[in-house]
Amino acid sequence: MGNVRSTALGMAAGAALLVTALSGCAEPAGTEAKGRPSASNTVRTAAAGGTVGRHGSACELPVSFAVARHWKAKAVDAEAELSQASKGSDGDLSGALADAFLRQGPVTAACEIDAKPAGNIGFLRVWTGKPGNGDAGSVLRAFVAAEDNVSKAKYHSFTTGGGLTGVAVEYLYTSKLLEETKRESAFAVGTPDGPVVVHLGGMDTEEHEAMRPAYDLAQQTLKIV
Repeated sequence: MGNVRSTALGMAAGAALLVTALSGCAEPAGTEAKGRPSASNTVRTAAAGGTVGRHGSACELPVSFAVARHWKAKAVDAEAELSQASKGSDGDLSGALADAFLRQGPVTAACEIDAKPAGNIGFLRVWTGKPGNGDAGSVLRAFVAAEDNVSKAKYHSFTTGGGLTGVAVEYLYTSKLLEETKRESAFAVGTPDGPVVVHLGGMDTEEHEAMRPAYDLAQQTLKIV
C-alpha cells in the first residue's frame, strides 16, 4: 500500500512503476507513526461533495456513502486490468504484479477515491468480495494480514449513522524499502452481495490524519444499496 504515483492501476507501466502503485501498502511511507494507532475520540467528518455506490455513480458498489468535497472517485475494473497485464511483454510477471496490487486477501479493488483535488496525497479505496467470503471481522483481519509488515492492529465494532454495523481497524504499516512506518485505517461490512472493505492509507501519517475526516464521513454515511 504506498504511492508517489500515476494511478494505482497503471499496471502496464512495468514492475518498477507497479512497486509504487496501487494498494494500501503502496503509498510511500513517510513520517514514522509514534505509539499505537487509535481512532480519535472526536470524529471530524468532512463536508460531503457527492455520493458513490449507487447506480449511475462513479463507482457502483454493494454499498453507498458520501464522498468528501473535491475528492474524485474512479471505478476499478480489476478483471480488465488483470487481463491486460497478463498480455504484456513480460506476461506472467506483469500478471502476478497486477494481481498483487488488485487483490488483497479475500477482496478485490473496486473503486479508488483520490484526495489530490482536495490538496492531500492519498486515496480512499474500496475493495469488494464474493458472497460467502466470511463475516466482516474475518474478512478485515484477512485483508490486514495480506498487507504484511503491519503491527499494533486494534479492531473495534462500529455502527453507521443509518444503523449498519461493521468492524474497523487502526494499525501501523512499515515499508521495508523506505524503513519508515505510517498509520493506516480500514473498515468492513457484510452485504448480501459480499463483503466490502474501505481503506485509507496516505503518503505518511500526517497525510493520513489530514484525510481522516473523509474516511470518517464514508464510515458514518455508509448504507447498503
